[in-house]
Amino acid sequence: MRTRLFLILCLWLHLSAQAHDFWVNPDSFVVSVGASTALSMQVGHGDARRMSMIPSRRIQRFAAWTPAGDVIDLRNDGRLAPAEPGLHLLVLETDADALSHLPPDRFEAYVAEEGLRPAAAARGRDVIERYRRVAKALVQAGAPGEGSQDLAMKRLGLPLEIVLTTPPSDGDTLAAQVIFRGRPLARALVKLTDLDHDAQPVAAQVTDDAGRVHLRRPPPGQWLLNVVWTTPLEGDEGVDYDTIFSSLSFGIAP
Repeated sequence: MRTRLFLILCLWLHLSAQAHDFWVNPDSFVVSVGASTALSMQVGHGDARRMSMIPSRRIQRFAAWTPAGDVIDLRNDGRLAPAEPGLHLLVLETDADALSHLPPDRFEAYVAEEGLRPAAAARGRDVIERYRRVAKALVQAGAPGEGSQDLAMKRLGLPLEIVLTTPPSDGDTLAAQVIFRGRPLARALVKLTDLDHDAQPVAAQVTDDAGRVHLRRPPPGQWLLNVVWTTPLEGDEGVDYDTIFSSLSFGIAP
């Protein structure tokens, strides 16, 4: 069965420390009401950063929540054109049908880089991983701080989700909570990356027992929070782990 899985892999992924992250990247995180911004999906960092070529058939949801509570389907257009001021929340969710094969050395490096405690025992053997990606983004319509900022703190019920506890530009602290399958996730590694200088994260912190991290609020710019978590599988046609990559991208205005 494992041999058959090797043969059906559509992509041999050699995941490096710079190639895990995936996020929704607006051309601008601040857009005038009535104007529009193009949206792309990005993966990797530094020299490895590129536009994601994920097939449209794998995208289960790509939508935006407006401050008024409306939900806009973005799958056909790939642009956001806000009609009202305030924070808009974007979400992209893929299926869980992607597979990767990792040789022992790469898997061990990946586990160490991402703080994947549930996979720490898998040493010295090839690993097959099933994975999905979920990505959120915050886009401000109108002047920074104008309109409702409540969507920064909205939980969408994603399988792995980063939720801010305050709007990103408020206060001196950037506080967030990681939710895994509806419950706070302790001891997960959350990274903060400057998307304008993205070769390495600028900060990283492990969640506490309530799934929370408290980072120093970064300066104005374009930023990314990301977390990865995995679950060991047994008897699932040779697949060893079920993994979720989750991100939240946002801007902080001057």
